[in-house]
Amino acid sequence: MGGDVNFWAAQIQYAAEYAHTWGYLFIFIFMAFESSFLPFPSEVVLIPAGFIAYRGGLYFASPGWDFTLCVVAGTAGSVAGAFFNYYFALFLGRPFLYKYGKYFFIKPNILEKSEELFREYGDMMTFVCRFLPAVRHLISIPAGLSRMSKTRFTIFTALGAGLWSLILTAIGFYIGGISKDMSYRDMVIQGTDLIVKNYIWFFSGAVVLFIIYIFIHLKIAKLSKQINA
Repeated sequence: MGGDVNFWAAQIQYAAEYAHTWGYLFIFIFMAFESSFLPFPSEVVLIPAGFIAYRGGLYFASPGWDFTLCVVAGTAGSVAGAFFNYYFALFLGRPFLYKYGKYFFIKPNILEKSEELFREYGDMMTFVCRFLPAVRHLISIPAGLSRMSKTRFTIFTALGAGLWSLILTAIGFYIGGISKDMSYRDMVIQGTDLIVKNYIWFFSGAVVLFIIYIFIHLKIAKLSKQINA
C-alpha cells in the first residue's frame, strides 16, 4: 500500500477532527465510494472508525453504540455504492462498459472475471465476492447487466457488506484496545496486516455460508417439488 497509506492516513487524520459530529456520514460516503467503481480502500475507513469508536471519539462517546453504528453506516454506504453500479450497468449496457469502462476505473479483464463468476455461481456471488478485493466493487455490474432481482441483490449485498464492515471495524476496535499511542498510518498498516494474515479464514467463512445456502436452497426446492407433485 506504500504511498497510498500515507495519503489516506493524512486524510483520515484530518477527518478524525470532525468525527464526533460527522463521523457516521463520513463512513457512509467513503464506503459508498469504495463500493462503486472508485479505487478507494475500505480498510482506511472502517479500521480507523473502529479505532475511534473504542476511544469514544464518535457522537455517542459510547464504544458499544458507536461500534454498532459504524458497522451500520459502513453497510448502508456499501449497499448505496453497489446500487449505483447496478443501475450504471443496467442503463449503459455491456458494450459501453467494455469499450469505455477503463475511463471509470473498470478494467475489462476484471469485469470479464466478475461476469464469469456471476454466470457460473449465480447471484449469491454478490455476497461471496464482497470478500474478494479485486472484484468486490465490480460484482454489482454483472448483477445489473443480468437484471438481478433488486430484493435479492439488496439482501445478498447487505449481508456480505455487513460482515466485511463488521470485520474491519472489529479490527480497528481491537487495535484501539491494545495500543496507547499510535499514528493513523501505523494503525491502518497494522490492521491491513491482520487482514492479510487471516484473510483465508474470512473468505473460507464466506464460502461455508455460501455452501450452507446452496444446501438449504436445494432442500427447499426438493420439498416444494414433492408438495406440488
